[in-house]
Amino acid sequence: MSGIIYINNTANSLVRPDFFHISGFSNLPHAKYFSFFLCLVYAVTVLGNSLVTFIIYIDRSLHTPKYMAIFSLAIADLGESTAIFPNVVQNVMFSTQQIAYGACLANMFFVYFFNSVQSVMLTVLAYDRFVAICFPLRYHSIVTNTTMGIIVTVGWIFNCTYMIVGMIFIIKLSFCKSTMIDSYFCDHGPIYRLACNDNTPSKVLAKVYIVLHLFLPMSVIGLSYASILLALTKIASWEGRLKALKTCFSHLILVSVFYIPLLFIYIAALYIPIDPSARIINTSLSYCVPAMLNPIVYSLNTAEIKEFVKKMFRRNRHNDIVPIFAK
Repeated sequence: MSGIIYINNTANSLVRPDFFHISGFSNLPHAKYFSFFLCLVYAVTVLGNSLVTFIIYIDRSLHTPKYMAIFSLAIADLGESTAIFPNVVQNVMFSTQQIAYGACLANMFFVYFFNSVQSVMLTVLAYDRFVAICFPLRYHSIVTNTTMGIIVTVGWIFNCTYMIVGMIFIIKLSFCKSTMIDSYFCDHGPIYRLACNDNTPSKVLAKVYIVLHLFLPMSVIGLSYASILLALTKIASWEGRLKALKTCFSHLILVSVFYIPLLFIYIAALYIPIDPSARIINTSLSYCVPAMLNPIVYSLNTAEIKEFVKKMFRRNRHNDIVPIFAK
């Protein structure tokens, strides 16, 4: 096979290709139109999340525990989208399916790393809502900048370490047969299944990843909102209940958009065969749409950021009016 690198190992020989080939959208009808749509989504994602990070960075009143998690989520959204979309453009717009072995592993690492951070931050924000509604008088003593900083840092470090272990297992795989990846990026599952030696560690790690970053976060978020609903029953007025619940609507939308498509794919794959085109469309949307919706539905929709935008608008308007009267 051309383009193969043979690496001697003490126990056996590892076979690594110079390049992988990403089939991606090659068999997808109207692929260029769909990729153009994804590029628009990416543009909105970059614009929205960059604005969120900029506002939180410059406004000191937003240097609070909640906005530490929101800032971290926005960075993860930017990172994941930027890791994915260059492949889409290269694959469809320029009809280039090849990706170097090292670049492919880097792509896999960053996509899964940032996606796992997104999952952690959505869970952290559910915890923030749980404390705010269930323990309102103790919120500022429980959720401090220090505790949130520790939680966020541990989340990033844990996921980075987990992904590094995953890369070590991938590096130990031999690819002596096909190098065609049945996905639109360097997807972990389609890659380790191409191996012609034992891929059990990667297979186990993939299942653990699903548990840690899909089922466990969903369970924690579910328990958080169950406790929130229980706490709301203790509020006498419907107005008070609705006011408290309104602070959760945006987060619930993000959680639904992030987890439900992935859950559908994983569960459906266990029982029915899924058309490859349908799987690629679903997974691509499940990776890109939540990152776009985060600033629109959640971050920029918070009362504090809305107030900051209003202040900036009033300040700019005042600066425009003053020179007129000065004349």
